[in-house]
Amino acid sequence: MLTLNVGPLALAIPHVLLFSGVLLAIVTGWWVGRRAGRNPEPQLLRLLLVAVLVARLAFVVSYFEHYRDDVWRVVDIRDGGFIAWPGVLAGLALGAWQAWRDRGLRKPLGLALLVGVLSWGGSHFIWHSLEHGTRLPDMALYDNRGAAVSLSDYQGKPLVINLWATWCPPCRREMPVLAEAQAHNADMTFLFVNQGEGQGEVNRFTESTDLDLRNVLLDQGGRLGQHIGSRALPTTLFYDAEGRQVGSHLGELSRASLARALEALHEDTQP
Repeated sequence: MLTLNVGPLALAIPHVLLFSGVLLAIVTGWWVGRRAGRNPEPQLLRLLLVAVLVARLAFVVSYFEHYRDDVWRVVDIRDGGFIAWPGVLAGLALGAWQAWRDRGLRKPLGLALLVGVLSWGGSHFIWHSLEHGTRLPDMALYDNRGAAVSLSDYQGKPLVINLWATWCPPCRREMPVLAEAQAHNADMTFLFVNQGEGQGEVNRFTESTDLDLRNVLLDQGGRLGQHIGSRALPTTLFYDAEGRQVGSHLGELSRASLARALEALHEDTQP
């Protein structure tokens, strides 16, 4: 499962795990500090902000070559471009300094940070392990000429599957990024699996663009999205050559976030 559905909203599981860890930290800090009247909630929220900013900065610095032509994208965090561990270390270091300066905060802030980091880290590790245990489904789809194909036919090389729709603005915005990656990564297969639309509508859209998209498939019932547990579009899945899922991305991909995902896919594919 990649999303938690709350009414019409589809929340990404990593975001749910992060919010849950923050909530547990806030509740722990309030509970431990209630007798002394010291609630570390303001400090925890500031530490969270610092951690997020540092995680984003670490990502931008690591992949700055992809931001040179569109510098404004540095502040567009919708691409999910974060490197977690520098942010966690920065938050813990600043939290330790604050606790050292204020003895009354040491216990509630320290325990809140411990509970928050352990709960987020542990739940994220479990979810990541479960994701890596997922296999490429043997599902029958159709290509844009109406011929039946099976996803298992594409196994044998690292595989990137993009779930999209013509009515989805983020899907259309990220298509040039994926088309460029398709052209420059001959050792990988890219599939563009349309969700819920007909052959004529999809072909009219692809013919109206200047993009050379190969492997456009049709999933008129949206079965693949249901199978992987994601109602969000776009969703991108990454599989190794043996058909094991090694990553996923919900939302629009930038060149930087796709570059990081493909690096991880290369690493997981190495013998």
